[in-house]
Amino acid sequence: MAEEEKNPARQIIADYAQQHFRYFRTADGTVYAQKNAHPVARPIRSQGTSGSHRQELMVGMFTDGHGVFNGTALKEALDLIEALAMSQHVQPVHIRVAPGLDGATWLDLGRNDGQSVRIHPTGWHILTPDPGEVCWRRTQLTGELPLPAKDTDGKGVDLLLRLCNFANADTESLAIAWLIGCLGPSVPVPAPFLTGPQGAGKSTAGRMLVRIIEGMSGDLRRAPKDEENLIAAVAAGWVTALDNLSHLAPDLSDLMCCIVTGAETIKRALYTDGDVVRARYRRPLLLTGIDVGVIRPDLAERLLPLRLERPHVRRTEAELWTEFEQALPVILGSLLDLTVQVRAADADIPTDLRMADFAHLCAQLDAATGLATLNAYRTSLDDLNDDVIEGDLLAQTVLKHAATLTPGAEARMTSSEWLHCLTGLYSGDECRPLPKGWPTTGKVLSDRLKRLQPTLTARNVLIDWGREREARYIAMTRQPAPPRHQQNPLT
Repeated sequence: MAEEEKNPARQIIADYAQQHFRYFRTADGTVYAQKNAHPVARPIRSQGTSGSHRQELMVGMFTDGHGVFNGTALKEALDLIEALAMSQHVQPVHIRVAPGLDGATWLDLGRNDGQSVRIHPTGWHILTPDPGEVCWRRTQLTGELPLPAKDTDGKGVDLLLRLCNFANADTESLAIAWLIGCLGPSVPVPAPFLTGPQGAGKSTAGRMLVRIIEGMSGDLRRAPKDEENLIAAVAAGWVTALDNLSHLAPDLSDLMCCIVTGAETIKRALYTDGDVVRARYRRPLLLTGIDVGVIRPDLAERLLPLRLERPHVRRTEAELWTEFEQALPVILGSLLDLTVQVRAADADIPTDLRMADFAHLCAQLDAATGLATLNAYRTSLDDLNDDVIEGDLLAQTVLKHAATLTPGAEARMTSSEWLHCLTGLYSGDECRPLPKGWPTTGKVLSDRLKRLQPTLTARNVLIDWGREREARYIAMTRQPAPPRHQQNPLT
């Protein structure tokens, strides 16, 4: 009797799998399979989708002459392998970008041969990463990028800016800074909000920015109607781009804040009573729209407004995208060249901005190129603060009251007293009706002021909370306006 006939089918499959694949688990307990000497890893539980490990294993055994096995044997073998892999070392998997050794980072080109770009302050190279250093996870959203061109002399950046309709040089430098930030796996970057008049090419520019990182298959999407679908889309790719936003509901605004700076969701695993599934995410986010209405202060600190203008000469879609696809290797090569220069540049870390990592990146970009990106970023945040104030009647009323205070003096009242004071100031002698959403209790007012605190601080109005004897109080202080060189040190 042949040796193969003495062994059960599941044993033959298990032996073949362990000879040709490496199995490991991630921190959340998911077991992945990685073909020997290949950086792409696939979850072994994935079934029925293109490129699953089950299909990979079946094709490999058939090609090597082991025949075709039934589903029961495959399931039993994979169950055994999964149990054995739970005792292996934990290793993370990454989508599109990953940290490497010696301060390097990696960019997955989405190619079948596993070739990727290693980015280091000393240069970038196209290599196949060692499976022990980087494990790539591929999904249906992982598009293929072309091999980036070498020795571009910065021509790619000029090509990109010529194809987009950015309103000015400040906007262009912020867009380039965001793209560089997308190549860093550990740097939270603000979400660009591409805005401008109708016909300014916001969707086209958004697609171009996304496709530099995600390949020509990357595209814009409509905002999902619920949190679960948006988180699923975010977890399956690197850059998430939402098109044509006209309104930001509070729940969506809060979720976008979490996507930009990172968060975790936990839900019950299907077909179980007690098991849970953890989903951690922090991804670059891109938005387009003419106007989204009222912007909440916490989201405003995480946005990067990029204004576009209408082009003077229109081009056909086919002509535009043909030129972009031909220029993409040069654009990507120039972006990688600039990323190397930026990471090698020394610059102080701004300590007064919420997104300090991105502000530091802007300062490094300025040091490497002589641009004024950090100055443009500060200006954009000032503009967003104005948008928040213009959309919030409570913020306008607080600033109106603060204008009556002596600079440096502190006014203390309970939350109920502040509510009575601000309500009277808004209503005035005409006793005009209060707007929808106006605070109805001192507690609601206190919570609203906590949300508005960073915006008011940017306008030199400090809000603080404290307690004396039996009562809590809210203190308001109007600070003297700092000299202009302190407000904007690069001017």
